[in-house]
Amino acid sequence: MQDDLFGGPPEPPPPPPAAPAAVQDEKSPAPPARKKGLGVSAQPQDDATHALAASLSTHLRLGTSTWTYPGWKGLVWEGEHSPAQLSKNGLPIYAQHPLLRTVSIDRSFYRPLTVSQYERYASQVPDDFRFVVKAPSLVTDALVRSEDGRGREPNPAFLNADLARTEFVEPALQGLGHKIGALVFQLSPLPMDQLDRLPEVLQRLRAMLLAQPKLAPIAPDGILAVEVRDPEWISSHWMALDFAAVLREAGATYCIDLHPKMPPLADQLHMLRALWPGPLVCRWMLNPVHGPYGYEEAEKLYEPFDRLHHPDQQNREELARLIAGVTGAGQNAYVCISNHAEGSAPITIHALADRVAAQPPARKKA
Repeated sequence: MQDDLFGGPPEPPPPPPAAPAAVQDEKSPAPPARKKGLGVSAQPQDDATHALAASLSTHLRLGTSTWTYPGWKGLVWEGEHSPAQLSKNGLPIYAQHPLLRTVSIDRSFYRPLTVSQYERYASQVPDDFRFVVKAPSLVTDALVRSEDGRGREPNPAFLNADLARTEFVEPALQGLGHKIGALVFQLSPLPMDQLDRLPEVLQRLRAMLLAQPKLAPIAPDGILAVEVRDPEWISSHWMALDFAAVLREAGATYCIDLHPKMPPLADQLHMLRALWPGPLVCRWMLNPVHGPYGYEEAEKLYEPFDRLHHPDQQNREELARLIAGVTGAGQNAYVCISNHAEGSAPITIHALADRVAAQPPARKKA
């Protein structure tokens, strides 16, 4: 199973499937405008989309990075809505979409959320929905940054175990309960003086992870995950082994980050191999055509996020094979996709789900 999942030459990707009626690419006309209203209602999905969702493993949860995008009109919502309306009333509608069974809560990265805020989110989704939540930058960024993102000074709270517990893990556990999927510590790019002492940073990470409460008693599907934005964490053989050992000791996992700052998917799989068997946590954040600092460029080009601009067939195919292998072995997979991956996260998710459904059954070892 491990060889099939992580090794061997990939099969050549088949031609991309035809876009379903509910989605469009960059050349398709926009859907007709629908009536405005104070409430938010779901865009009806066709029978093919419902059938596709039913064909996927229940271990797979696909979702987007937040949900407050008016441009998803005709894809997720029906009618015109403001970001404020969608922020307040969009999550229950989002969760009605048959392919959307998780979502990444990103606002928690900028400011810790309270138990009551988490409880409100949990109350708006079905029982089998799971959340992927980003830890606050308070404990995941080595620098205190100015409003333009520039590092001003060292962050004394970086990897502080007590703050990670009281400002993130405990409130999420109390508020989301069994609806936790993954709690993600996304470590921002480290300053050079800390990159030069990465083993020391790893030991601080170890201490922080080991100090967190166990998720399983309250959230049996929950996992702590660590996402990095410096390839040095995994590019050295010995550093990668030490990193994986720390994650394994803490009962945590590695979050695959599909971002130009990190190596391609195939070059991150050795981390999952070292932690196998275990769940998959993946965040597909930014198309490589924009380079490692191209977030603003992608934002301007892709908005309002209603069509694909840069389809990434290779990432789709490789990720689909990985998902099929992980879920075929009975492990959970949480995959969250940003609009900046291809132009429109809901359309990317539909295309990825098509490729997952087309994968052959996982082969078992004799």
